[in-house]
Amino acid sequence: MSTQKLFFAGSGGQGILLMGQMIAYGAMSQGLETTFLPSYGPEMRGGTANCTVVVSDKAISCPLIFEADAVVVMNLPSLTKFEPLVKPGGKMLINTSMVTERPTRTDIDVIEVPCLELAEELGNRRTQNVIMFGALVSETNVISPEGVDYALHKVFSGKKAKLLDLNMKAAGYFKEKCGK
Repeated sequence: MSTQKLFFAGSGGQGILLMGQMIAYGAMSQGLETTFLPSYGPEMRGGTANCTVVVSDKAISCPLIFEADAVVVMNLPSLTKFEPLVKPGGKMLINTSMVTERPTRTDIDVIEVPCLELAEELGNRRTQNVIMFGALVSETNVISPEGVDYALHKVFSGKKAKLLDLNMKAAGYFKEKCGK
């Protein structure tokens, strides 16, 4: 596996930090080393939110990254600001429901994910971040299907347990609909 450096960005309320947490939980459940470094503006909803996740099969010396293997952007300001963070040959996953522009770089792999449209097909707009989480896992294999299952069970437990089945479906929906 070696090391995968991931970056998630969008606005508050889009589930940016939750996507990063789910990757970290899944990685830990597989015995992998992981770091999770959140960052968000002072506003709860509508402000900026991003996080860095590093997953490795060896010790991680620093949670900071200067280039990412994959970057998830959920809104246009995130595309503009973080496109340079993707390493050459890396992946940028774009929420095409909110981002109408495309990256200018030609040395990266761009994966378009219509999060809102897929979430509406599932019947719940709030699953957009879990759909993107599933797309990232599908495209990078950063965690195993068992890691995905563990992360979803951890996040959607207790009072949120009633949302587990819907989110299990959401996590696999990009792969089901868009193939890979």
